[in-house]
Amino acid sequence: MRIVILDGYTENPGDLSWKGFADLGELVVYERTPSELIIQRIGDAEVVITNKTPLARETLVACPHIVYIGVLATGYNVVDVAFAKERNIVVCNIPTYGTTAVAQFVFAHLLEICHHVAAHNDAVMAQEWTNNIDWCFWKYPLIELVGKTMGIVGFGRIGRTVGSIAKAFGMKVLAYDEYPNEEGRAIADYVNKETLFAESDVISLHCPLFAETQGMINKNTIALMKSSVILINTSRGPLIIEEDLAEALNAGRIYAAGVDVVSTEPIKADNPLLTAKNCFITPHIAWAPKESRSRLMDIAVDNLKNFKEGHPIHVVNA
Repeated sequence: MRIVILDGYTENPGDLSWKGFADLGELVVYERTPSELIIQRIGDAEVVITNKTPLARETLVACPHIVYIGVLATGYNVVDVAFAKERNIVVCNIPTYGTTAVAQFVFAHLLEICHHVAAHNDAVMAQEWTNNIDWCFWKYPLIELVGKTMGIVGFGRIGRTVGSIAKAFGMKVLAYDEYPNEEGRAIADYVNKETLFAESDVISLHCPLFAETQGMINKNTIALMKSSVILINTSRGPLIIEEDLAEALNAGRIYAAGVDVVSTEPIKADNPLLTAKNCFITPHIAWAPKESRSRLMDIAVDNLKNFKEGHPIHVVNA
């Protein structure tokens, strides 16, 4: 079995091993694959592993030997899964590897907004503390989380983990989800979206990108929110109408935002969030601690092993 990994660098920049895949077949790993080389590099491979390199209909037609596509991520919109199903190509994703890493990153953004640790460190290094007449100083308002309300949109594994951490900070937790359950009720009070937007001091997005969730944060939903609200998005960039969020931040209709994802990645130079006030942007790294990527690698290998043994798991186009 010939295995081609089209864009391995992001998952494994050199601190992990591809041995698990190499044990399963003849392995070729490319760090990155430009669009014009996708078909050529796949060639007659039966197994294709991708992270963000797209596998469109024309690619699948041109590479008739493919029987399995493994996505090195939870999201699988880079693959034409419907057409893959028509051609009896199994497509598998990695659904659970980053739960704790992403939940932790939500609070990395939130605590930076609450305390501006980086900016205060920079001020100290610039000798502002050395030359200060007082024994301490702060350059931004400092925010305590205890007693505040965290609203979580999408209360699956990651959302519930975020909720548990929020409770440990002494926060009240509200949740919106299409499928409330007892596990969630042990952590949060389920409410409708309008109530969550109106009552939350912090809103964290953890829902998938569907037609009904695309653009869910817009000028109309922002109008329901407190002007002191902090918005965190570690889920999918298109959940937010970025022009509306930037306008609200610049007008003081929202206090701050922390986003790890944007509508187009890498971020475009004209993205309005780049110049918005009190907006913190990271380059889609919530998932990326080594421990999390190691879990991803193990699951990806296990997915392929199970496929070879005739009982595929984590299939997204069954």
